[in-house]
Amino acid sequence: MSVLSNFDQWKEFLGERVEQAVETGMSNEKISSVAYRVGEYLAEKVDPKNEQERLLQQMWNVASDEDKHAMARVMVNLVAHPDNH
Repeated sequence: MSVLSNFDQWKEFLGERVEQAVETGMSNEKISSVAYRVGEYLAEKVDPKNEQERLLQQMWNVASDEDKHAMARVMVNLVAHPDNH
């Protein structure tokens, strides 16, 4: 099973990567930049497996570059603070 096949697993995986990046001293700006690149890859290369993923892909595809960066920052915040949701 791919880490991308389950959203909870994906959030856990991404959260662990964000935590590692913070521990190594990576700036929030750099972390968000990496999340943006991951979003670009997913939107271009990964076929949505459910309605939620399709919605996220459609939102990404119509978003401006500024909006995409905001979405990437929100995803980082989502996984960086798992106890807030």
